[in-house]
Amino acid sequence: MGRSTTTLLFCQLLATANSFNLGTIFKPPTFQAGAGKSNNLANEEAVLLQQISGTANGKNADIETQARVLSLVRKLETSAQPSPSLLSDPKEAKILDGDWFLQYTAPSDIENVDADEKWTATADEAKITTSKAGLQGAVSGGGIPVDASNNVAKQTFDLESQRVTNEIKTGLGLVIVGGPFRQSPNVPLRAVVGFDTAKVGPLDISFLFDIRAKIKGSYDSGWVETTYVSDSVRIGRGNKGSMFILTRDRDAVN
Repeated sequence: MGRSTTTLLFCQLLATANSFNLGTIFKPPTFQAGAGKSNNLANEEAVLLQQISGTANGKNADIETQARVLSLVRKLETSAQPSPSLLSDPKEAKILDGDWFLQYTAPSDIENVDADEKWTATADEAKITTSKAGLQGAVSGGGIPVDASNNVAKQTFDLESQRVTNEIKTGLGLVIVGGPFRQSPNVPLRAVVGFDTAKVGPLDISFLFDIRAKIKGSYDSGWVETTYVSDSVRIGRGNKGSMFILTRDRDAVN
């Protein structure tokens, strides 16, 4: 085979390789909301829910358990990344609409975890604190922490009114914290929440958010980034360094 023939074949092979767009081939897949999920994802979800069972919403999870959960979470997050238009496309956003039940809360980052298992926020939001709260088995809405180890908290996304509401029963009565949300201009999968409502039983303490808004110049007080979502499981990361696992079925976790 002559040199000119070899050169011609090499050029043809190179053109063929470029036509496959290798950068696209090796890019992690995105999960189109409403498109269903594979058996592998369903099995991985089942393993995750089994792992967090009996942890009292993460409160009783030791470091080893937290590490295993984070590993399973990262596997789901990297296997089926939500579409960037999840919050902007009404059809895709329907998968978020309605009630979700909080089953596990723990820090997004713990010591002695491989770098591949760590998740880092890609950008900050103005006037929203990112100091780590270290929540484990608890929820926080607009800076109001509530123990969630004995009762399952409910989070409701209302797409029609563009509001998110957190509810949980406590010894003081039903605690409700909510407010409007909007898509972050910095991170497409992040919902920025401006809490304006807070009630503890019959007591309305919403004025606290009014005071804070006047001081900070904004009602924006928190954000949650959806890193995985299916018709039955949602995983989110919060501005204070927490990771959340929620399910559609209130009784999906023991």
